Amino acid sequence: MSTIKRRDFLGSAALAAGGAFVTSRLCLAGAAAAPRPRARFVLVILRGALDGLAAAPPLGDRDYAQLRGEFALGAPGQPKGALPLDGFFGLHPSLGFLHQCYGARELLVFHAVASPYRDRSHFDGQDVLENGTTLPHALQSGWLNRALGAAPGAGGRASAVALGQNVPLVMRGAVEVTSWSPSKLTGLDDDTLSRITDLYARDPLLSMRLSDALAADAMVSQNSPPEAMSPQPKVAAAGGERYAQIVRAAAGFLRQESGPQVAVFDTTGWDTHANEGAAEGQLAGRLAGLDKGLATLREELGSTWKDTAVLLVTEFGRTAAINGTRGTDHGTATMAFLVGGAVAGGRVIADWPGLSPRALYQGRDLAPTLELRGVLKGVLEEHLSVPARALDASVFPGSEAVRPLRGLIRA
Repeated sequence: MSTIKRRDFLGSAALAAGGAFVTSRLCLAGAAAAPRPRARFVLVILRGALDGLAAAPPLGDRDYAQLRGEFALGAPGQPKGALPLDGFFGLHPSLGFLHQCYGARELLVFHAVASPYRDRSHFDGQDVLENGTTLPHALQSGWLNRALGAAPGAGGRASAVALGQNVPLVMRGAVEVTSWSPSKLTGLDDDTLSRITDLYARDPLLSMRLSDALAADAMVSQNSPPEAMSPQPKVAAAGGERYAQIVRAAAGFLRQESGPQVAVFDTTGWDTHANEGAAEGQLAGRLAGLDKGLATLREELGSTWKDTAVLLVTEFGRTAAINGTRGTDHGTATMAFLVGGAVAGGRVIADWPGLSPRALYQGRDLAPTLELRGVLKGVLEEHLSVPARALDASVFPGSEAVRPLRGLIRA
């Protein structure tokens, strides 16, 4: 099992030999690694607080089944049981694609992970997750935008793209990024587009915006199936196609040699206060939709997948026990996924605190033992070559005590 026992986790010597934290290469403090050719990074924010104990259940924890009751997932091989990982943790049965990636050593699972935020407000929790500090509303820019400014050769307009109706906080800042949302221009005939172009030509700003929109749509649609650009994508009953359009758009940008290096989008609906379900039900359907979207991303990226790392994070976790409305309330620690062809995967990274009454945070939540900023630093340093000094000073200000996890990206 790749999980490190808590007493071993605390010693740096044990970390060096423990196996769950594998250093694939050494980086001198403050020195930038050589830029990785064609590295691509996708950040997916799961808004609403995903239940990490459901997505990656600790099947080997003796207190898990009692806390979860009828919603506890069975062992691998049982009807509607979890998918096997390392003998201690499993995956929700709706996450079949991610399980395939784990077997292909393209998935890392981080557990008992949390940002520095502890007060359980969605809005403040998401702000801390995106601003990269320890406090909500401490900065008006995002850690990913600041990282782009510090990365070698980055910082141009085409370096990153935000997909959705708005540019999220994590992408706001001094570095100009592009944005894309489903366009109503798609499907218009040439004559109509020509008339609109002539009309907008009278205003330089409108003309530039129209030109940018048409160029972005062309980049997304290149080599994509026609349905990828439909303004009203078909949505399956279980949500399996919910994210197909935006995922295909992300792939359309990233697979271009001269396109963006980084893409960000978010998903919603993870706030499961009532009727959460177990192997089937509300959460299972959402996980299935997410899993299918990630499978679509790999398919659409094609050969670019081997250079890609996709990080899935959420603002905080949920309560360890099921509540009176057959759901879970706002919690603390949760899990995160890092998946892609560039990932040194096939491992669970966790300093597991346990689920006994004494081990729970404030007597109710999975206790946080892994700092999310350490995960973010490791990915940014190894994959996007962001210098360590910049990570401590500007990307995550005042975070010198949080060391990056290394060995997350293939050498």
